[in-house]
Amino acid sequence: MAQATLDIPANKIWGGGTSPFGASYGKLMMWFFLLSDAFTFSTLLVALGYARHVHADSWPLVEKVFHHFPFTHAHLPLLYVGLMTFILIISSVTMVLAVDAGHTNNKKGVLFWLGLTVVGGIVFLGSQAWEWYTFIVGGDGVMKSILVDGQVKEVLVQGANLQNNEYGHTLFANFFFFITGFHGFHVFSGVVINAIVLYQASQGIYEKRGHYEMVEKAGLYWHFVDLVWVFVFTFFYLL
Repeated sequence: MAQATLDIPANKIWGGGTSPFGASYGKLMMWFFLLSDAFTFSTLLVALGYARHVHADSWPLVEKVFHHFPFTHAHLPLLYVGLMTFILIISSVTMVLAVDAGHTNNKKGVLFWLGLTVVGGIVFLGSQAWEWYTFIVGGDGVMKSILVDGQVKEVLVQGANLQNNEYGHTLFANFFFFITGFHGFHVFSGVVINAIVLYQASQGIYEKRGHYEMVEKAGLYWHFVDLVWVFVFTFFYLL
């Protein structure tokens, strides 16, 4: 049996139709990077879950913190965060269409759908900046006992920062800033990458190469960013 296997040409041993090593070097490196980045986000979410369990008595209800909506004073729990999530998911759909257009060397399709992806990313970043602003500014504030010049004093705490938090335990604000900020940095990086790829596509660089693989590699990163936000939205806002 072993001898029969050895008699088969090397390029015929793999019977799956496509060689598992057929991916380009760039795609493989992107997958390695995304895998390592996934471990980082997983660690942050696990730490969040642990902190939330330990400080359950002082952990705020998320729907009572994120209830603002632009141009209205209505109390709409998590509605704006849900809208942000929807926008990011739609941008992932437009990226799929851009990649599909690249597979058929459809330059106009790549430019159109990738352009919409960039716009979706910018809208998400703007929305996240507004959410940070409302979180930092806060509401009416609460009286809390904090350490001031070595003495415990009752002061009005309004909004949130890395030291004080109107809404509950300080770690809630710390995790909010770090996790959403870290993800926001990834979205910003993705927007920059997509904009560069969009510019290069408009200049006909990929047409000259004969393929739009760079669009696909940028798409891998963008889909990862979208998927991570789904987990952040679920574990930070919903649970």
